[in-house]
Amino acid sequence: MRSDLVFGALSHVSNRYQLCQLASKATRKLHKPNSRLQETTNEVLVRFHSTNPASAAPVKASVEPPVQARRAA
Repeated sequence: MRSDLVFGALSHVSNRYQLCQLASKATRKLHKPNSRLQETTNEVLVRFHSTNPASAAPVKASVEPPVQARRAA
């Protein structure tokens, strides 16, 4: 049931309003066309149960060597 998923997700987020905001944003980003919105919402709540949605995800910065510009002769 979805209520079980909500209570599980509340283990990481103490504010229900914040949980709703985070879940709606995540559902919009993860939703695929031709799939049920309810299933996407349930998937988001399952993910929130296992991880903290309020923490920032680590961003990997790719370090590439600078490209030299060609000079005209």
